[in-house]
Amino acid sequence: MTKTQVFKFGGASIKDADSIKNLANIFRNRLRKNLIIVVSAMGKTTNSLEELLELRINEEDWYQKSAILESYHYSICEELFPEGHSVFSRIKNWFIQLKNEIERPVSKENYDEAYDRIVAFGELIATTIVMEYLCSQGLIVLWQDARELISTNADFRFAKIDWNQTEKLCRSQLLPKLDQFPVLTQGFIGADANGRTTTLGREGSDFTAAILASCLDACSVTIWKDVPGVLNADPKRFENPLLFDELDYRQAAQMTFYGASVIHPKTIKPLANKSIPLFVKSFLNPDAKGTKIHATGIQNPIPTLILKERQILVTFQVTDFSFIEEHHIHEVYRELDQLKLRVNLLQTSAISISIVIDYQVYKLEKLVEKLKGIFKVRYNEDLQLLTILNPEEELVRKFSGTYSILLEQVTRTTFQLVGKPK
Repeated sequence: MTKTQVFKFGGASIKDADSIKNLANIFRNRLRKNLIIVVSAMGKTTNSLEELLELRINEEDWYQKSAILESYHYSICEELFPEGHSVFSRIKNWFIQLKNEIERPVSKENYDEAYDRIVAFGELIATTIVMEYLCSQGLIVLWQDARELISTNADFRFAKIDWNQTEKLCRSQLLPKLDQFPVLTQGFIGADANGRTTTLGREGSDFTAAILASCLDACSVTIWKDVPGVLNADPKRFENPLLFDELDYRQAAQMTFYGASVIHPKTIKPLANKSIPLFVKSFLNPDAKGTKIHATGIQNPIPTLILKERQILVTFQVTDFSFIEEHHIHEVYRELDQLKLRVNLLQTSAISISIVIDYQVYKLEKLVEKLKGIFKVRYNEDLQLLTILNPEEELVRKFSGTYSILLEQVTRTTFQLVGKPK
């Protein structure tokens, strides 16, 4: 049996009808048995679903935004399918289910579980449309609900994988199908032991591709992006970025840890453990070489710039005359773990602990409430975190001058600053 390949397509690659037609063209010469296709929600659908949930929690009118989102998907279908095609009734059914989920009781306390139930519809709707279009073009694929494959715990929004159960499900559910046709499934979503929908963390579709590849001992994973491969800087923010022809697993993992958005942070480990190469290629230029991530054993010395938006700097200061000790850090990290907040940068002084975290709805107020009895808590919102890996002195000097810096950290291989652009 030929080894499985996994392709992953993000939201930008299916944002409109022309993009979906382009995806079909990519498959004309590549579609074969033993191929798994992982697809994200279309365009900015996930953002829209997050906004719907927030409107619902705040008891504001969410119906108009829901209608706009539904219309967006219908308009794509109208360009791809003839009137009366069965896809329209299928999409209508998904939106009826979505509205029923939004109307269920929801509060700040059960936000994470409601989030997973609602946001998952983006992937379910997108894969339905893509599957129907590919089949209409004679490119037959089988639709698979990822919640029947990806088994997780109940840590909603950041679910952890039950690897043993997931592998059993992948082998029993996927292998018989892959021997006949390619399989199309959703990224980002799974289900817990009780069948409740979970998600793997924002932008988690890359991780889904890696999970499926690892469980089936695939020969490769290819992530299709709107960039030519892995670059040393985001081309939307920095001029003249350089393309990496290849990267070692460790260097790629380090880049994702600091926030490089081209690959989800959890993607590398399961692939490296099985020595499965990861290709990052352009869906705009599918025949170009792209970037290959594998075991090179070599660190590429090119400086890499990574920018994270919507960062929050939180400082916890002791309220008496004692100094910061290990138990203070333990108190902070215990609450961060409870709230599933990841620290992007940590710095301690004699009397304070400073952390940088991503913005997440309602999480900051909960963190402050939990720790205000132990520390004096201060925070700054809407900041940027700039990381330069393999920094050069001239580059550090250039960017330092463009920020009002609140915090700075330097190691042998990394320069980081937190602040606001001047």
